[in-house]
Amino acid sequence: MIADLPKPIADYVAANARLDLAGMLHPFAPDAVVKDDGGRHQGHAALRRWMLEATIASKAIFTPDTVRHEGDQVVLEGPTAGDFKGSPLRFTLRFTLGDDAIRALEISL
Repeated sequence: MIADLPKPIADYVAANARLDLAGMLHPFAPDAVVKDDGGRHQGHAALRRWMLEATIASKAIFTPDTVRHEGDQVVLEGPTAGDFKGSPLRFTLRFTLGDDAIRALEISL
């Protein structure tokens, strides 16, 4: 894991490595928005469904190997490996933080 990540992001990445659904959801603000694969998911109920379908079902584990700051975003890049076609694939995750929580996450290839 990359050292010195903001706590909500570090908690999300660590929980993802364990495929811990509750741990992955916890760092997100109640009204957080995730944009992934053309979809938009907002609020804990929608994020939980997205995590079950996109991450838990395919055992997709993201391993960040680079971090940078772009304006108010923390951008992580790295491979995601799991039970899906083309695994591993390299993804970029753009986090927006606020009030010690993840407010938004945008995922792209």
